[in-house]
Amino acid sequence: MQVVGYAYLRSTLKLKSFAPKRTAMIKPVTRITLIGDCLAVPQSVAPAQGSMLEHLLFALKHEGINLCILSQALEAIPAEHLLHELEKAPNGVFIRKACFLWESFTGRQLDYSSPVRGSVVALFDPEIYITGPAVRNSRWRVDFNGLGSLHYCATVEYTPELESLLSLDILGRAKSFMATLPTEMMDRAINWAYLHETRDSFAIEREEPSDEKSRRFVQLLRQAHDGRELSEEYLVELQNSTVSNPFDKAALFRHEQNHLHNGLRGAAGVSYIPPEPDLCRELMGELMTFANQSSRKVDPLVAAAVTAFGFVFLHPFMDGNGRLSRFLIHQTLCHSGALENGLLLPVSVAMKHEESSYLAALKDFSQPARDFWNVTWLDADQMAFEFIGHPSIYRFWDATRCIEFTLQMARRALEVELREETEFLERYDRIVKAVNQRYDVRGSDLSKLVMMCLDNEGKVSKHRRKQFQYSVPEEVFEFIEGEAGRLLADV
Repeated sequence: MQVVGYAYLRSTLKLKSFAPKRTAMIKPVTRITLIGDCLAVPQSVAPAQGSMLEHLLFALKHEGINLCILSQALEAIPAEHLLHELEKAPNGVFIRKACFLWESFTGRQLDYSSPVRGSVVALFDPEIYITGPAVRNSRWRVDFNGLGSLHYCATVEYTPELESLLSLDILGRAKSFMATLPTEMMDRAINWAYLHETRDSFAIEREEPSDEKSRRFVQLLRQAHDGRELSEEYLVELQNSTVSNPFDKAALFRHEQNHLHNGLRGAAGVSYIPPEPDLCRELMGELMTFANQSSRKVDPLVAAAVTAFGFVFLHPFMDGNGRLSRFLIHQTLCHSGALENGLLLPVSVAMKHEESSYLAALKDFSQPARDFWNVTWLDADQMAFEFIGHPSIYRFWDATRCIEFTLQMARRALEVELREETEFLERYDRIVKAVNQRYDVRGSDLSKLVMMCLDNEGKVSKHRRKQFQYSVPEEVFEFIEGEAGRLLADV
């Protein structure tokens, strides 16, 4: 099978990149056709074997933008090849894109002074990709409109699932839903969200926080509404507030290599390795710029997902990265103005219920990235790490699956977690009110019994009856069960 386009460039030039999502190859078809994950190309329109530029232009035209491959492949294309193609089509859309990217990635300028007269073209087709604010290159009349910059950029392709989720206006619906609640109920629902977001963010990492840790993380979540821009100083401050061991508290972004471990012994236990410290610090600067500037110009949930997943893939601290990445979803939403009046979407609660999907979204990047590292086990916990990839795998990443997952969790946080909790609170209030109208029961006992009954599908267990037998009359147990059963039957 003869591959073409990006697959050809990657194979022929031995590029250090992830495999393209779709492989273009010559097939017995009459026109270019997408068949599953294969872009079938008729022999008659296939680029010539041996011509890197032809394959690159074919890829730009038919396969979209893959900056990881483009940034490496363009380094292998001589300037005279680009100039020769320009002579044939001086206003061609795809040769202009190639020239713009060649100059951007090589840091050199082509010896070409003729003015480009073609209409301005977007680098990322907004019909195919979620795009960011456009920055125009007047020399080539190309708008860079990626989610980031040409030093760090996430790519998000529209999928049917993503388009469906974006059309739901999840954040608008969340604000409208909370506005329908009585003030006291809204305050209680938000307090519940903060407490459970804290609990489940720790639970995702198999940790049960102490009361002090929980208190600090709730304070952290509330700080998201302060509207502060991301900076190294601010993130260090946040990291320090999430860890309790003084030896784990950071002073700066890391200056040593870290990694994630899956529990196996030796090198096999290393499941992910983020970029080397110098590259990490550079890319964190780019990510923070994106988060600070784009959260009001890109769909807030998209910006939040790029920021949160980008952060965890860079892993700028030795500890606390996971919890901070989930906090950054809230921080970005608040900074964009999408969440106001203390509102919080309990996405970590939703993620805890969908842990396998969360892990799959993380692995979509972390698993192929692991292949670009040689790891040697030295002794005990000591490892030697050798990066055999190219920095562009961390600079330019496909965030499509991460954005889909984040929007799915935002939807669940609204439609399941928040709604179920407000319904729970409403039932709780109605049962407590009904009991108080007929019986005299100590408030703390009644509160516990009602919550336990609702959590137990409307039944007061034998254990709870025995526990409260000397403070609560037997008929109260029956009455609570009756009220709970009636309310639950109305669902």
